[in-house]
Amino acid sequence: MATIRGFKKPDYPAVQEIYQQGIDTGDATFETRIKTWKEWDAATAEAGRLVSTEGDQVVGWACLSDVTSRCVYRGVAETSVYVNPNFQGRGIGQNLLQALIKSSEDGGYWTLQARIFTENVASIVLHEKLGFVKMGVHIKLGQLNGIWRDVQLLERRSTVVG
Repeated sequence: MATIRGFKKPDYPAVQEIYQQGIDTGDATFETRIKTWKEWDAATAEAGRLVSTEGDQVVGWACLSDVTSRCVYRGVAETSVYVNPNFQGRGIGQNLLQALIKSSEDGGYWTLQARIFTENVASIVLHEKLGFVKMGVHIKLGQLNGIWRDVQLLERRSTVVG
């Protein structure tokens, strides 16, 4: 059974590996390479860095990224949730996202956003299941490997913060 705990720096190689698996699918991110520790540390918020483990193995992770550095939006973050493909379908993503929501509220965030490729139906359904609402689709938001991709924007407003 998977356990969720706070991220520790030694977890980062496993986080990188799972992120690379997401990149390899072509349906998880516009990124084409994994970030170095320094890049990832700078890009993610301290609140909400989580991993899911089975035994000593990291099988999934989640984090928040502030949507902007403007102080008026200091309580708005984008979610990232990734699960090792060998462990998908076991509720790990749902548990991570639930824990991420709780952690975000503990950290003072009032709005969470998710930007998900429209083809990634499982992730869209998961977010909706946990209270995210479809806000619209960004048509041809960016290109990945020369192909324009549409991105579904979802948002969840806290009932605890704000």
